[in-house]
Amino acid sequence: MIAAVSVLDRAEWRDREAAHVDRADGLTAGRRERAARGATHPVDDFLYTYYSYKPSLLRRWHPGGGTVLADGDERASWRWYRPRPEGVEVDEDAFRRERGPLLRAVAGILSATAGREAGFGCFGMHEWAMVYRDRHTRHAVPLRLGAAGTDEVVEAHELRCTHFDAYRFFTADAEPRNTVRLSREQQATQEQPGCLHANMDLYKWAVKLGPLTPGELLLDAFELARDIRVVDMRASPYDLRDWGVEPIPVETYAGKRMYAAQQRAFAARAEPIRAALRRIAEGSRSG
Repeated sequence: MIAAVSVLDRAEWRDREAAHVDRADGLTAGRRERAARGATHPVDDFLYTYYSYKPSLLRRWHPGGGTVLADGDERASWRWYRPRPEGVEVDEDAFRRERGPLLRAVAGILSATAGREAGFGCFGMHEWAMVYRDRHTRHAVPLRLGAAGTDEVVEAHELRCTHFDAYRFFTADAEPRNTVRLSREQQATQEQPGCLHANMDLYKWAVKLGPLTPGELLLDAFELARDIRVVDMRASPYDLRDWGVEPIPVETYAGKRMYAAQQRAFAARAEPIRAALRRIAEGSRSG
């Protein structure tokens, strides 16, 4: 059940908005600086190219549903906002009417993922499977063990990917090596909360929930996704040491332990974010 409406006075919500903008600018500083000089980064740029969300999107603070901004007349013309006697608020009713199917789909994935046991035995092999027996890598970065060495690692492991948006980039030779053949239709039945990519996608769901997502929650999801991406590529077959990214050698016992420990830490960080986004998608902000 949706919680009662709260009212933020102008000084309070403007302070929150300013803090949000400062935090967003800090998180996206590298991307913006590189874009200004036409440079790229094989790790940090992923969140902007794969998800196609610009840094400017992160700067826009919303209070979320159920919060009125006192003396917020400048937002009255914003899409998805409406006036109230006390000020302006996100027009949650209108957003839910227009985006109902999306909200139900997001809620379904978040709920199913949260209710499934976390798995920590994939050891990041998805990135290795994306270059298995293929000499055209997805990044202009050398392979740490070379092509033959990379193939040997894949062949020595059981592929246990549960995330379709990683699996769909597997090479044709790698696909049948996965324990499960994944499809978009099965996404809600396969994703699990230990998966790095499922937790990275919380950023995507936060964006898709639009102004119903409080700005602070959006940046929490983005920061989690950014940190996950670094570990994702540290565990990949690519040699990124020239970029200051030290490898996690998942082909070794020590590397596997390190990767699984990182997975568990990310799963713990993701849990409250997933729960909050699920409540928003389902239309319940209480609890």
